[in-house]
Amino acid sequence: MRERGGAQPDIDLPIFRGAFFDHTMACPLHKIVAGGMLVLHAASMFPTRQRFNCRTNLYPSGALLSNNYLSLLLYRPVFRIIEGEHYYHFKHRGMVQESLNRHWGWHVHLKREPKVHWFEQQTLKRRTKRTIAVVPTDPWFHKQWYMNNDVHPDLNILTAWSKGYSGLGVVLSILDDGLERDHPDLSANYDPLASYDFNSNDPDPQPRYNVWDENRHGTRCAGEVAATANNRLCGVGVAYNAKIGGVRMLDGPITDLVEAQSLSFRPQHIHIYSASWGPEDDGKTVEGPGMLALEAFYKGTASGRGGLGSLFVWASGNGGIHSDNCNCDGYTNSIYTLSVGSATESGRVPWYSEACASTLTTTYSSGTKSEKQIVTTDLRHRCTDKHTGTSASAPMAAGMIALALEANPALTWRDMQHLVVRASKPAHLQAEDWALNGVGRKVSHHYGYGLLDAGDLVDLAKKWTTTRPQRKCSVKVVYAPLEIGSKLTVSKKVSTCIGRTRYIRSLEHVQVRISLSYSRRGDLAISLTSPMGTKSTLVAIRPHDTSNHGYRDWSFMSTHFWDEDPQGTWRLFLENKGDAYNTGFLTSFVLQLYGTDEDMMARQVAASVVSECVRRDSKGTCEGESSLFFVTPLAPIDSLAQGPNGALL
Repeated sequence: MRERGGAQPDIDLPIFRGAFFDHTMACPLHKIVAGGMLVLHAASMFPTRQRFNCRTNLYPSGALLSNNYLSLLLYRPVFRIIEGEHYYHFKHRGMVQESLNRHWGWHVHLKREPKVHWFEQQTLKRRTKRTIAVVPTDPWFHKQWYMNNDVHPDLNILTAWSKGYSGLGVVLSILDDGLERDHPDLSANYDPLASYDFNSNDPDPQPRYNVWDENRHGTRCAGEVAATANNRLCGVGVAYNAKIGGVRMLDGPITDLVEAQSLSFRPQHIHIYSASWGPEDDGKTVEGPGMLALEAFYKGTASGRGGLGSLFVWASGNGGIHSDNCNCDGYTNSIYTLSVGSATESGRVPWYSEACASTLTTTYSSGTKSEKQIVTTDLRHRCTDKHTGTSASAPMAAGMIALALEANPALTWRDMQHLVVRASKPAHLQAEDWALNGVGRKVSHHYGYGLLDAGDLVDLAKKWTTTRPQRKCSVKVVYAPLEIGSKLTVSKKVSTCIGRTRYIRSLEHVQVRISLSYSRRGDLAISLTSPMGTKSTLVAIRPHDTSNHGYRDWSFMSTHFWDEDPQGTWRLFLENKGDAYNTGFLTSFVLQLYGTDEDMMARQVAASVVSECVRRDSKGTCEGESSLFFVTPLAPIDSLAQGPNGALL
């Protein structure tokens, strides 16, 4: 086929087989039927039945087409239509090229030509793309302010949808108090293989009903993720084509065994587990998962999803009114969970929000009584616009993560955390503690790295190449008890993490595992400062925590040092914020560093590392196309989102 812009050649061949394009675009081809053959071509849309003074003709094999013969017909050949077949496109030399009427005289003239077996004057046809409308028609979508552009910025979910991502092929399970599987806005996406009842030990996660509807929590969380689109019911889920299941495990005796069974349920089938629960948010509890649940977390990330790692998305906690700190919650501060905080529609810290260093990202949720809340499914086949708390934030993030996983199914559990860091933005979120870390990213104890952006998340997912294997370096700092007094600073120069198997160039998670005694635990504030100058509060004062048990082999975790270089001096600072008579001893301090030997800030962005799939099966698997390919890197990964003074957004 000739490139556009070339001259038309003379034709004097036994059969016209050239294919040439009409550069004026005056006679676009639409549909030709001959010999049982149907050929479709793309076309523009016009409001009237517009006709063009050009013809598509069929000549018998061996017919002589010469310039002289064509000149007699006053037609100029434009191109052959079907390679190897005798269909040709001709344009009349002396007529206007667009008309609303048929030219019957020329039709009669062509019918008399023995060498013309068939012809057709071309007309414009309407053609519509068979894609779902970006804006859903669900009756309550107008209430979903966090995704319909009612607030600015919203979570940019419409952008992710417009790119073709809806969670297709991704399976999520809500670990909670049950799931109303026959809810009309959930039933189409319900996955029985992602569901179980560990409270009653049967496969049906249907919640237990009572007059208070106290077991509505799981159904509400599920609707945020995967409520069906365009079905005239309620609103729409963030990942409205994902499959959703429910594990009923909170409506009965909760043990380490029940939690472990739930966290490890079908890890080769379920991709994402969403949990909006934890220990009491009373401002005085310090508790984490038991031995079995810890093993479930580890095994899930090590071998779930075929070795890519199960994704555990966790609500950061609702103990803000009690001055609680989610670093005293061993579920949300685990390196294996992706902890999600909340922001109100006005970009403020909600009254229930807990500030802590382990929170990675934020989505919208409820605020004061006058502020909007979250739309989702409710018990008894109903809808609600009253879902609240970080319970609503975690499944919203899980849905956005499902969109990213559809964009790139090869992402590991650590890849996803890297992407979330980069796709979270301070935006308009208000807090006094925003600070630049050592690599120039803004981070807050209230919001982590900021408001999660679904559009950026799927874009980055498509461009992301697998992070190198996780490395861990443990440094024992305290060998003998140290009196805390009013203040205590413990410094340690880290230079030991340079071995072949322990070398870390870019940090991910940092844990401080400590044991200490203290007369009133809640009066003790603890912070950690990195060699690059980033100060992270591990625990602030908790007025309701009057325990004299201190911390016993407890691991605090911070994400604030993400991508920093760990080499240099680390400083742990402990300060008594209460009664002057408080006493205690720091008996153990181990600094645990996790990361990779790659310089992540120098990582390059590729145009795409995943192929663009144009056809998927019912499970979301791309048909007839390789799932991955790699291209030449183009630009630093973080150069895509920089704010003033080079601060990364």
